[in-house]
Amino acid sequence: MDVKDFKYELPEELIAQDPIEDRSASRLMVLHRETGKTEHRVFSDITEYLQPGDCLVLNNTKVIPARLYGVKHATGAGIEVLLLRRMAQDTWETLVRPGKKCRPGTVISFGDGLLTGTVEAVLPEGNRLVRFAYEGIFEEILDRLGEMPLPPHITHKLQDKNRYQTVYAKHEGSAAAPTAGLHFTEALLGKIRDMGVSVAEVTLHVGLGTFRPVKAETVEEHHMHSEYYVVPEEAAEQINRAKASGHRVICVGTTSCRTLESAALPDGTVPACSGWTEIFIYPGYRFKVLDCLITNFHLPESTLIMLVSALAGREHVLAAYEEAVREKYRFFSFGDAMFIE
Repeated sequence: MDVKDFKYELPEELIAQDPIEDRSASRLMVLHRETGKTEHRVFSDITEYLQPGDCLVLNNTKVIPARLYGVKHATGAGIEVLLLRRMAQDTWETLVRPGKKCRPGTVISFGDGLLTGTVEAVLPEGNRLVRFAYEGIFEEILDRLGEMPLPPHITHKLQDKNRYQTVYAKHEGSAAAPTAGLHFTEALLGKIRDMGVSVAEVTLHVGLGTFRPVKAETVEEHHMHSEYYVVPEEAAEQINRAKASGHRVICVGTTSCRTLESAALPDGTVPACSGWTEIFIYPGYRFKVLDCLITNFHLPESTLIMLVSALAGREHVLAAYEEAVREKYRFFSFGDAMFIE
């Protein structure tokens, strides 16, 4: 399958640079995957598409302020470090720019020496293993010095760190937000629960794959990066109860979807479990758990538009995206939403 099959024309001005003031006031395109028909709504109307007994699945990961700006101790040259994955207590896999200047042994200083990092190794794909030294609590220092790791297509500086977190974010560990969840408010989630919809929380710490474009020519050649997930017992029970009673499992975001599809047994039941996943979902994949998906509008030729196409069909998805472009929907992390049912 050719990666170019997932290309569409996206005007740069439609990539949302800032979150809108009211999270739930973003636009919502409803895509009926059997027919390809679309509806244009507001996100708070999502309640009209949910039914008592359904299970809404959220990814409660929390983004860490993982982008650090420092200087090389030896030369004073500027260095940017993006924390990707904690490998040991004070050692992280990182993305370093410019990487060529950071060979093993390089010492980087952040915040006038409040935090220092030593490059310990260059990993096979070019990432750096960095060991940090500091006094105090690492998370508090990171909160003081770090910035939210917004994707490269977003060039505006984020004024409020909380706007790149979901209102239900709990477990720190992500290098990017599960952005479909950014549309929910506490009030909207309360209304959904009051309708008799169960809300299950899983965790998938979003990693490097979010920042990496597909460079392979064919879909099958692309390799996903490994991400850590957890399905707690309560969430597994909620999901299995909904499926057993004939109700729908509705994932909020591709990360929730990938978590459930990674954890699921062949019969579609989901055990309480944790582990690492490299699951890559593209057309031809048979979903074991997910029935419907709430998601944002994704970039051309991305693994995310491939996942959405696996659910709704490539032709329906590309037609819907072309309609979204015509209707000037806002795209990507701070953009509008789609509900695929």
